[in-house]
Amino acid sequence: MIEKIMPGRVIRLRDKGWLPCHDMGPPERAPRLALVANLHGNDLNGMFVLSRLAAFLRSVEARRRRGLQLQERVIVVPTVEGLRTVTRMQRVTRLVGFRPAAGTITDRVLEMTRAAYYRVEVRTTGGDLEELPQVWLYAPSDDERASACLFGLPAVVEQSVTGSEDGGDLAHAWRLAGGENFVIHLGQSGNLQTQHCETLFRALAVFLDRTGIIGGLRLVEEDDEDLHYFEGRRACQVWAEQSGLFTSPLDVGRWVQAGEALGQIYDSFTGELRVPVVAPVSGLLAGLRRQPLLCEGDLTARILVPEAAARRSGG
Repeated sequence: MIEKIMPGRVIRLRDKGWLPCHDMGPPERAPRLALVANLHGNDLNGMFVLSRLAAFLRSVEARRRRGLQLQERVIVVPTVEGLRTVTRMQRVTRLVGFRPAAGTITDRVLEMTRAAYYRVEVRTTGGDLEELPQVWLYAPSDDERASACLFGLPAVVEQSVTGSEDGGDLAHAWRLAGGENFVIHLGQSGNLQTQHCETLFRALAVFLDRTGIIGGLRLVEEDDEDLHYFEGRRACQVWAEQSGLFTSPLDVGRWVQAGEALGQIYDSFTGELRVPVVAPVSGLLAGLRRQPLLCEGDLTARILVPEAAARRSGG
C-alpha cells in the first residue's frame, strides 16, 4: 500500500520497495511528458542529463527562474536500475514508490509513465560503441515523425518492428499504451561524455519549449537543416575483418565518404598493422567503437545512409 502525504514531499511505501521519480508541474493534470534513463545500471549519460534536467525543472517550478513557467506536468526518472538500493532518506520533489511484488522494473516504470502523452527513454547501445545523440522511432505514427524533429538532434532513425527490433521491453510497452514514444541514443555506457550530455540537455530544453511544456524560454533557434531523417534498414554496420586492437582518430557526428579510413586494427602482440577499417558507404558516422580490444566480426562503426545516397548506390 502507498501512503500519500503532501505534494512536494515524499510518498512513502509501507514496505521497503522504492521506485522514486521527480514529478513536477500542475499535480491535477495528467503528465504531458515522461523521461526515463539508466534502465540497465550503466547508462551514465542519460542519468546525468535527466538529473540535471530535473534540477532545472524544479527551479522553474519554484519560480527561481525569472520569466519561466512550468505549464505542464513532467515525470523524470533519472535512474531505474540503481533504485533497488535507494534509501528512505533520499529527497526529491515528489517520490513515488511501487512494491517489488507489483512486477518487473519495466512494469513499474510503465505504471508510472503510461499516462504521459510524450514518453522518452534515454539509453546507450553498450560499452563498446560511442553514439552520436540521435532519436530512434519504432513503427512510428506521423505525429511521432513530426515530433521527433522538435528535439533538433542531428539524426532521426526510423525502425520497423520485426523480430527483436522493437526497441526493448519499455519501448514496446509504451507503444501499446499509445501516445508518442521516443528512444534517444547517446554516448557510451559506463562513461560520461559531457559534450554529448550538453547536446542532449539543450535538445530536451528545445523540446520542452516547442511543445509548450515550459513557457518563456526564448531559446535561440538553430538551423534545422542539420537534422536528417534515416530509415533504419539503410544503416550500415561495419564489422571487424580480424581480431586485434582498434584505434580511430575520428569523432562521431561527422560525414564520411565511401573508402575513407575509419580506423585501424593492430596485432595485439606484435603491434603491427593488420588491416585498415574503411567506410563501405558514404553517410553520417553515428556510432564508433571505443573499446579497443575486439574479435573478428565485432562491430566497429555504424553509418547512417541518407535516402538520396542510398538511391544512387541502388540500396
